[in-house]
Amino acid sequence: MDMPRLVKALEELPVSGNVLEVACGTGQWTQLLAGRARSLTALDAAPEMLRIARARMQDTPTRFIEADIFTWEPDRHFDTVFFAFWLSHVPPVEMEAFWDLLRWALAPGGCVVFFDDAPAKAEIEEAVAEAQVPTVRRRLADGSQHLTVKVLHDAAGLTKQLDGLGWEAHIEPVDTYHFAGIARPRGSE
Repeated sequence: MDMPRLVKALEELPVSGNVLEVACGTGQWTQLLAGRARSLTALDAAPEMLRIARARMQDTPTRFIEADIFTWEPDRHFDTVFFAFWLSHVPPVEMEAFWDLLRWALAPGGCVVFFDDAPAKAEIEEAVAEAQVPTVRRRLADGSQHLTVKVLHDAAGLTKQLDGLGWEAHIEPVDTYHFAGIARPRGSE
């Protein structure tokens, strides 16, 4: 991952106000969002990831929530919902419900900001052919293997899909392997 290029791209995206980070993981992106947020809520389903993120963010007022995004109900509205490299892990059958949740989570005039892998990333992924949803095998340094959903969206196709779900989206490549997007519910301005 070309982190310096992605960080530079993040600086140009509209992240402000009360911010929700979906799938915060270890807090790598959380720390970059903190300085731009009036308040920051970081959500993840994995307690071990949240432990690392909390330690990384210990000197900030970041609120952490352990929850499955597919069953979570927001207790407030957010000006910005951010996620990095999460959308490709959303199973196709969950896309509409996921974007409905994001619409519910947004304050009037708010936006969703995201990064993800472009289709070129398929070159370096190990696809699992027999899986019912797009899946890849990940081999970790400790030798363990894990399967994960991996749906690689192209900018035009994702823009069209979001349009069909009632969103106005602007998605641009950051580099060969990554894209950045901004989406707003249609008619929210």
